[in-house]
Amino acid sequence: MKMARMLEEPGWLRHADKEAGYLVGVSGGADSMALLHFLMSAGFKRLVVCHLNHKSRGEESDRDADFVRGVAAGMGMPFELGNWSHAGGSSFENAAREARHRFFAECAQGHGVRKVLLGHHADDQAETVLWNLIRGSYGLSGMTESQRLTVSGVEMELIRPLLGARKSELRAWLEARGLPFREDRTNLEPVTVRNRLRLEAFPLLDEIAGRDAAAAMARAASDGRELQEIKTWAVEHAAAVDPQGRLHVRRLMELPEPVRRACVFDFLRNAGIPDLDRAAVDRVLAMLEPGAPSKVMLAGGRVVRRKEARLRLD
Repeated sequence: MKMARMLEEPGWLRHADKEAGYLVGVSGGADSMALLHFLMSAGFKRLVVCHLNHKSRGEESDRDADFVRGVAAGMGMPFELGNWSHAGGSSFENAAREARHRFFAECAQGHGVRKVLLGHHADDQAETVLWNLIRGSYGLSGMTESQRLTVSGVEMELIRPLLGARKSELRAWLEARGLPFREDRTNLEPVTVRNRLRLEAFPLLDEIAGRDAAAAMARAASDGRELQEIKTWAVEHAAAVDPQGRLHVRRLMELPEPVRRACVFDFLRNAGIPDLDRAAVDRVLAMLEPGAPSKVMLAGGRVVRRKEARLRLD
């Protein structure tokens, strides 16, 4: 998809309110810089540039922050800077994502803006789909163009306007206009999951299939979103959740197995169960069988309990 056509394509950009306020996550790399400049050229008026310094590359990280600060100043935009360093424990990628969400929540509260624009693109989407498949996620899942979440009590909407664009297109768009961006050398080191997928897995898949595997994965994510809309419709019409927010066991048992599974997945996802996969859904479904345990432990220390023909989550 050519950048010039993105405002005409179906999706968020085509119908966005350009007078509203938005936070823009800007790392300084080609993806987020293309997003920022593209939004400006498209006529968005009230943008707040938000940069989280991960402190992972010493002075290089600080120079990234200085670069983004300078770009924001040159555009006359407010600038927010956060600092974070990995303390160990969970993986760097997961911890960094959670840190960014907390940072965006702070910025959202400070500016009274609840919409956050991110520079994820089609290649990021392909990596997400492949990784979710490998780790056994439920269904064919990727990133959505719009995602609502609550962090530290702050409700936000994460919006990814560039999911239809390839990384190469974003770089070419910047280079054609002489717009600078920062290069993160760690992106060329096969040390993280995403880096290994991008640097090792996808080139091998391209060679084996004789075609662009990333493009195929991105298309699969689009197909998956259509199927998710069908599942959402089915779950709504199944009406398996009672007014107290519990799953009605008898109603679940009346449903076709795929709809029953979708209802349980939706119930767990809406409750914020982390690392939700098919195995977790299967454990909850097993509670519907006679003589099954009355409680099941899930990730994050959450517990599903069966009582009086209802499943509730504690």
